[in-house]
Amino acid sequence: MNNVLKFVLLIIGIGLIGYGVYDLITPEFAIDAGPLQVEAHGDNTQSYAMIAFGILSLVGGLAFRKR
Repeated sequence: MNNVLKFVLLIIGIGLIGYGVYDLITPEFAIDAGPLQVEAHGDNTQSYAMIAFGILSLVGGLAFRKR
């Protein structure tokens, strides 16, 4: 049971960190239609939270290795 939980935490941690970094790097949504320009600007709070939860998950998965 501990090996399965360790593996799941490590996979989830890697996935959350990857998603958070991808969300930070990808450009914001913008539309350019003739004289009209629309840009969507958002904050990166969700990206930072995903990276933080991913790091916590990795630390939790690595903690099972010590036992």
